Amino acid sequence: MRRVYLDNNATTPLAPEVLEAMRPYLTEQYGNASSIHWFGQQAKSAVENAREQMAKLIHARPNDVVFTSGGTESDNASIFGIVEAAPPHGRYEGKHVIVSSIEHHAVLNAAQALEKRGTRVTYVRVGPDGIVDPKDIEAAIRPETVLISIMHANNELGTVQPIEEIGRVALEHDVYFHTDAVQAVGKIPVDVEKLGVDLLSISAHKFHGPKGTGALYIRRGTNLAPLLYGGHHERDRRAGTENVAGAVGAGKAAELAALNLESSAVRMAALRDRLEDSILGSIPLAIRNGDRERRLPTTSNIRFEHVEGEGFVIAMDLKGIACSTGAACSSGSVEPSHVLSAIGLSKAQARSSIRFSLGRLSTAEDIDYALEVLPRVVEQLRSLSPNYKKEAVSSPLSAVSRP
Repeated sequence: MRRVYLDNNATTPLAPEVLEAMRPYLTEQYGNASSIHWFGQQAKSAVENAREQMAKLIHARPNDVVFTSGGTESDNASIFGIVEAAPPHGRYEGKHVIVSSIEHHAVLNAAQALEKRGTRVTYVRVGPDGIVDPKDIEAAIRPETVLISIMHANNELGTVQPIEEIGRVALEHDVYFHTDAVQAVGKIPVDVEKLGVDLLSISAHKFHGPKGTGALYIRRGTNLAPLLYGGHHERDRRAGTENVAGAVGAGKAAELAALNLESSAVRMAALRDRLEDSILGSIPLAIRNGDRERRLPTTSNIRFEHVEGEGFVIAMDLKGIACSTGAACSSGSVEPSHVLSAIGLSKAQARSSIRFSLGRLSTAEDIDYALEVLPRVVEQLRSLSPNYKKEAVSSPLSAVSRP
């Protein structure tokens, strides 16, 4: 049976070049990067080279890049670090943070934890297109606001937020600005100077690097309390023995992404549009969620009316095709996606929505096979739905997208 992977927003396959770059640091080059002897200095040199590769991808200074265990740590380090460091130092009460309603749970759950400690949090809404309005961000700012955290690209819809505009708002009001760029880095151009961010989160496994390794860009001069306490690693910004092999793999993945960023984006967008246009043009009551233009080239989120999403994912998997109903970290949740609810979908509509996410290894043959299988799966599942009416075939909703 053919296997097709269309769940690249959850994770991507490790690039062969990345594995080869990591291999020596998993075997014979095993030194601790903080040791001063030859073994340690070999490891340290490898980490610093990886730091330069990562910095180049986001147009940052290498000294402003800190390696972490991934996006969740980078998000938490940014959010708790800024709030704790803001005067009065070490306290959470009397401070205010702004996030959007469609953030990853690494941000949303951190914000909720802050609320339990006395910090005020504003959750800014998005429109039906899944886009945050910078004017709403500005309107939410208070004298006690210490941080704005808005994701660069959404993991479920793929919508890309107006980060540059929000960055200008944050600068004008002298408020720190963090963006979770886990889904954006390695897929679209990211320039920390143009974006105007103070902190930016990265996760290597989203662009063909290893799991368990990420990075955090911290603009020079940013007042950030540490999340972890221990040794003087990463210039006192992230305690813990360096994951040398992970950093090397992340750096190599960043280098590969930078080499083919624009051409890969164009190719993936063409494949995505081919998949999406065929679905919307041939399957009745198939509806695009989110904005058509302002989104990642990798991502399509489509609602199939009268189809249960979990059943769809299972049926597709039995045919060898991997896709998802939303964020992988929310798998098993009985609640509908908070992202889809935020753009105005009902529980039933949210549960009938499917995310297809492509990667650099996706091929035209993958799309052909998915398009061969998908209509039959939809029809089979709809035949089991008590709410599906045959006259829905001529519904004007067919192939219509949200704004």
